[in-house]
Amino acid sequence: MSVLPITVIVMALNFTLTPMELNMVVRFLLGAMFIIVGLAVFLIGVDLGITPIGNLMGNALAKSSKISVVLISGLILGFFVSVAEPDLHILAEQVDDVTGGIVSKISIVVVVSIGIAVMLSMGLGRIVKGIPLYNMLTVLYMVIFLLALLTSEEFLAISFDASGATTGALTVPFIMALAIGVSAMRRDSKASEKDSFGLVAIASTGAIMAVMIMSIIFDMDQMQGSLEISEEAGGSVLGPFMAELPVLLFESIVAISPILIIFLICNFAKFRQGRASLKKICMGLFYNWIGLAVFLTGVNAGFLDAGKYIGHHLSENYGYPVLIAIGFIIGLLTILAEPAVHVLTHQIEAVTAGYVKRAYVLGALSIGVGAAVALSVIRIIIPDLLLWHYLLPGYIIAIGLMYIVPKLFVGIAFDSGGVASGPMTATFILSFTQGAAESMEGADVLVEGFGVISMVALTPIIALQVLGLIFKVKAARNEESKESLKGEPPGRSIEI
Repeated sequence: MSVLPITVIVMALNFTLTPMELNMVVRFLLGAMFIIVGLAVFLIGVDLGITPIGNLMGNALAKSSKISVVLISGLILGFFVSVAEPDLHILAEQVDDVTGGIVSKISIVVVVSIGIAVMLSMGLGRIVKGIPLYNMLTVLYMVIFLLALLTSEEFLAISFDASGATTGALTVPFIMALAIGVSAMRRDSKASEKDSFGLVAIASTGAIMAVMIMSIIFDMDQMQGSLEISEEAGGSVLGPFMAELPVLLFESIVAISPILIIFLICNFAKFRQGRASLKKICMGLFYNWIGLAVFLTGVNAGFLDAGKYIGHHLSENYGYPVLIAIGFIIGLLTILAEPAVHVLTHQIEAVTAGYVKRAYVLGALSIGVGAAVALSVIRIIIPDLLLWHYLLPGYIIAIGLMYIVPKLFVGIAFDSGGVASGPMTATFILSFTQGAAESMEGADVLVEGFGVISMVALTPIIALQVLGLIFKVKAARNEESKESLKGEPPGRSIEI
């Protein structure tokens, strides 16, 4: 369901507006199959291995009364889980390609993972100390906007894109499991519930700040980006897959093995899991390894070339309205099919006792993300329209809403930014905008080609906080209408 909408759109465009060479079409379809199989196997591994490890770690931290143990554990776990995140590898690979290797894939992965580790540690400390989430997010985004003044234009988009790319299929369930475990340290059950959300949002700010600081330290303000667009698809169909798979199998085992080593050490010293449970978790990590390698092979060998070609061809041969409309449709359909979005909508419906319907949430998210992609295309068309022209007012609105919406919705909304920017955003949509930027006169791939992930990560924050505000107003009206009646307030609205 995640891959099908993009596949249908690409095939429809192939037979209408953007005909591709047969070899490119076959590689794209084969890449789609690799992505489906790889993502499915990877997510099975997350359920069997990563989530149980996160729960065990969170429970162990909850039993520890030492904040130093919590902080150090956050540093170590945050770094190694981020290193294994597939969406981050995709973004880093694209930065490497666009900069011609000047900014290497490994440097992006390491720098972003350090930022995630530091802020995950601070986020866990916030839960232990009971610091309000909205206060901490306000301070963090003030620091981000100050750093943005010193960050080169070329790296501003990459910085915010890194935030969305790091909160993917591996990182989110692990971090949320840690948050639930550590929030159990709080005696107050209401505080514990609210603190279960928001850790993903805090961790993702570390990715933004880390890339910004790298840009400032290494003075990356005169870098130009370019992109090679395959107009023809000669050669072997299977060749790119056979070339990518061995390399990615090695890279994936390097990414996954530290998590396995940490778990085995902790299991020997603390967890003492039985043989059956240990075998199940190790098998889950094996699935993570195979799934990650197969998924990334499908992305690199099949999906990215098609996305770049379609964006480039539409930009070169059709008017701006067509390019904007296709971008909106891609965003609209992609977000509807993201599995994590459906998990989020079920969660919101459960928390609000069915008061906020899934259909409303899905509608708001899909329109918001479609608009985010369309606005990103407009930014490519108008080079004078910069990314911060969107992000600055957007985050000012998001931060302002934190102070008036129900506090539970603050954590859910900021966590949802990572949920929306899933595998399809990090692969096809980003390559689509890069292809469009490459063909646009006056546009730079490094400046205008990136930034779409950051826009996709921003719109759900605003959309869900607005829903929370609507929910708060309706709950207040319901309470007023029932003042004369005895009984419980509707749902859990007043507590929220």
